[in-house]
Amino acid sequence: MPTIQNNSIEIWRRRTSKEQWIRWIFWLIGLSIIFFAWNTISEKTIWFFVQDAPNQAADIAARMVPPKWSYMDKLWQPVWDTINIATIGTVIAMTIAVPVAFATARNTTPNIVVRTIGLFIIVSSRSVNSLIWALILVFILGPGVLAGTIAIGLRSVGFCAKLIYESIEEIDHTQVEAIEATGASGPQKMIYGILPQVLPTIAGVGIYRWDINIRESTILGLVGAGGIGLQLNGSLNTLAWTQVSLILLVILATVFISEWVSAKVRGAII
Repeated sequence: MPTIQNNSIEIWRRRTSKEQWIRWIFWLIGLSIIFFAWNTISEKTIWFFVQDAPNQAADIAARMVPPKWSYMDKLWQPVWDTINIATIGTVIAMTIAVPVAFATARNTTPNIVVRTIGLFIIVSSRSVNSLIWALILVFILGPGVLAGTIAIGLRSVGFCAKLIYESIEEIDHTQVEAIEATGASGPQKMIYGILPQVLPTIAGVGIYRWDINIRESTILGLVGAGGIGLQLNGSLNTLAWTQVSLILLVILATVFISEWVSAKVRGAII
């Protein structure tokens, strides 16, 4: 009996020792990557500017006070454009994302080719930042709100479709089987068995993405895609720091209100 216990203890010690070695190897690899990345950053950084950064930040902060409140008259329309970009862009995204999600989910699309196309759309959309979409569309469509709206829509498709198709795959299949037992057709199973279970998710994802798009729409003007970011870019280029501080306050207020609205709507729906 003592021999068996000793063997068990020896096996446990060997296993623990092996796990510790593996853990140390992973730590070593991680630290090596961090060290390499830091050396790369250090070589491409002008440390004189970094040392002087606190003085520069304090100087800019002093120039931004007080905000130029009279400039507010020129911000109402850009704020409205920003809200429209986010709202219409979200509608475009959801219109595309819902069919893509149903085409991607395993339990609604057994066809591997269709599902691969759906996954490709999702990955392509999520891989490109909204600023890059906006930059491309400004070259194609010209500067303005239209480019920003489509950029927000294209960026949001992948995000929305991914969350929705994952929700479709996690539905309660007993409800679908019960409807199928009545002799329902494929479209009927989709409408009465699957869609009611994912409607709250679709609504919640749409509201959540709209909230995110409000924030993303505020910076699209930096590349000429309309919205309040256009005024921010102009003020930064002219070093009008009192206007910059006012624009930042307006952006903060807009994001805060959108957070409050989205929270209320999600609470009422879900």
